Amino acid sequence: MGIKGVPPIEKTSKALSDDRFPGGLRTGAQYLDALKGDGRRVFIDGEEVGEVTAHPAFAEPAKSMARLFDISCDPANAELMTYASPATGAPVNRIWQMPYSVEDLNLRRGAIERWAEESLGFMGRTPDHVAGFFVGYATEPETLARDGNEAFARNAVRIYEFLRDNDIYISYTIVPPQIDRSKPAHRQEPPELYAGVVEERDDGVVIQGAQMLGTGTVLSDYVHLSTIHPLGPGDENHAISLIVPCNAPGVKIHSRRSYAGAASSMFDYPLASRFDETDSLVVYDKVLVPWEHIFVYKNLEACRDQWFETPAHILGNNQSQIRFVTKLRFLTGLAKKIAEMNGVWPMPPVQAQIADIAVQAAMYEGLVSGQIADAAPNRNGVYVPHAQTHYAAMSLQSRIYPEILNLLRELVGGGVIQLPSHISDFDTPEGGDDIRRYVQSPGVPAEERVKLLKLAWDAVGSEFAGRHDQYEKFYAGAPFIVKHRFMRNYDFDKADDLVDRALAGYDKTGRIED
Repeated sequence: MGIKGVPPIEKTSKALSDDRFPGGLRTGAQYLDALKGDGRRVFIDGEEVGEVTAHPAFAEPAKSMARLFDISCDPANAELMTYASPATGAPVNRIWQMPYSVEDLNLRRGAIERWAEESLGFMGRTPDHVAGFFVGYATEPETLARDGNEAFARNAVRIYEFLRDNDIYISYTIVPPQIDRSKPAHRQEPPELYAGVVEERDDGVVIQGAQMLGTGTVLSDYVHLSTIHPLGPGDENHAISLIVPCNAPGVKIHSRRSYAGAASSMFDYPLASRFDETDSLVVYDKVLVPWEHIFVYKNLEACRDQWFETPAHILGNNQSQIRFVTKLRFLTGLAKKIAEMNGVWPMPPVQAQIADIAVQAAMYEGLVSGQIADAAPNRNGVYVPHAQTHYAAMSLQSRIYPEILNLLRELVGGGVIQLPSHISDFDTPEGGDDIRRYVQSPGVPAEERVKLLKLAWDAVGSEFAGRHDQYEKFYAGAPFIVKHRFMRNYDFDKADDLVDRALAGYDKTGRIED
């Protein structure tokens, strides 16, 4: 049974290919070359960007992203970062590996952690994030094949193989714009505000509308378009899942304010200048999508189940949690460095405060380790991290991050506020002397003190820091939604059984003997 109005995909589909990618691992230079002059349309600060790799808003973050590709290509990292493609035998990035054991999950974790260390955990949508979702789709295509949709399920596997074997960076837009959340997608005015199908053709479908949050989309090769928000009857045109090249005709990427572009110098904003991956509203203005790029089509159940009935949501967000562990380690180390510089590290109250930060970091790391240790195979033998532990970690993430930031703010006090306005202040004859005299710590010259506190400010107080506070709270959805996902995966049967055992052990006359 096929879908009315859809041509037979097996006859109309072509093998997936893209002339921008030669196949196999890419170097950082090859990644940047693929972005240069590829025709993508990016808008920021009232203008259309001609070349993202040269624009102040994106140049340094693009270099940070390119660094990840270089790490994977480095022969010294071959065992850590790569495995052999089942299709070609050539080395491909381990972020695409289907884990058939707990050991495989730990190998995947090692590669993700190595990448996260490059941005200190501050780049949340590096190529390994959405890669995890596509691994999840491909490991359980049966979910997508229901109701006669086997051809679309085969597309999901082909797309995964195409992304894997060409080392492609894919981001996603899976949340509708905040227009009128009281109405379903098809009742928006007009109904094409949320991205969806407006026309079917022999060679594909035409997409019209917008979607957010395209984190990293400015810097990615492809974008995955779907929706993770609930859909209902009448929303079928929006119940899709597909991939689109970021330079496809009709794709327009509207970036938010760039913290990298606004940074006065790398010394003054060491995180924002290098690791602002940006977030974007992506407009799909009559974008033609070939049938072979589609793996969910006008199917409400499949659009919902792709996230939670396959391992996609867990594998994609397992990457986020591994990355978050790295970020917490960095913040713990930052707290200790500041205490040492200020000469208060030996004080028990200060150590207790830093212990509060380190305890949160250690607890979260334990949840990541636990979900991998307790992983179990799905119907196809692919190991999936333990859902209860995974969603417990996700629920904690939005709560502990602002708590840790507040602990850091208490630790640094006014030190991060009373800082030179710019690195050039050191070079003025009178101002430089004053700064070196009064902005110092025992054994720590002014330049080193200012450098450390500027780093702290960019982590806890700058506009970049504020975005990250908001990001860690909401990247996986509103906290109540995340908690609901945890509730669906918690083993209440065991909890209920303990209460029943307690009640069954006595009555009004006393103990009930077995």
